[in-house]
Amino acid sequence: MGNLTVSIKRFLGNKNTVTIIGVIIGVVVLYVAYNWRVRQAVEPQTVPFAKVEIPGNTLITREQISTIKVSKSMVDQTPGLVTSSSQVIGKYVSYDTKIPEGGLFYSSALMTAEQRPNYITENIEKCHTLFSLPVTLHSTYANAIMPDDYIDLFISGTDDRGSAIVAKLIESIKVRDVRDSRGISVFSSGSTGDPAELIFSVPNDMFLLLTRASIIGSFNIFPVPRNKEYTENHSTTQVASQEIIDLINSKSNLYYSVSTSAIDLECSNS
Repeated sequence: MGNLTVSIKRFLGNKNTVTIIGVIIGVVVLYVAYNWRVRQAVEPQTVPFAKVEIPGNTLITREQISTIKVSKSMVDQTPGLVTSSSQVIGKYVSYDTKIPEGGLFYSSALMTAEQRPNYITENIEKCHTLFSLPVTLHSTYANAIMPDDYIDLFISGTDDRGSAIVAKLIESIKVRDVRDSRGISVFSSGSTGDPAELIFSVPNDMFLLLTRASIIGSFNIFPVPRNKEYTENHSTTQVASQEIIDLINSKSNLYYSVSTSAIDLECSNS
């Protein structure tokens, strides 16, 4: 046993032997690593594709897609290629494109419901009108105001005597959307992240009041965010006081606007 141990030590102590063993180990490592890389490159990966042609601005459903296996190297070399059905179902095809039958999906060709051009005009309540309030990152408290929040609108300016005023204009008004200068929802992908307008859906008479206040040069309308409890237990959206209505009307020449139109007569009788 002792002679065997001595022989092994002499064998391993030989520089040529150590070199040969090192070379063999290196070759084995390179071989294993190479084969692993090859398997990784050619290993099939499942990606979704369109079973039928899907036009632009169309909701993608599970029935419209299937999956196919492609090489992982193709996935790695194709920027924006969608690799999961969950990233497709429930999205919309961009309005300026279409997905052909058998076509793969790319993130640039998909959009969320909020990114659709006509999203903002859908489901407007009867006798309501959309009102857009210009804002900035500063006036929204660094994007602290989000869709579905209930906030207050304040007004600043001067009264009939030239005195400075700051007063609540509308209380408990729901934010329908926050959009950037390109009309994209600020909190969705593809947005610049800089808010340019708050969108509200308000009764027609309130829309007229807000429009009057916004075009009077001596007035400025600005949003004031509230806390989570204010949103969860919101009250009815309403003008803060009759005095603020009278003040706006006194500075406005729009007393006889579309309030006598057919739609307002219909709303007043409903």
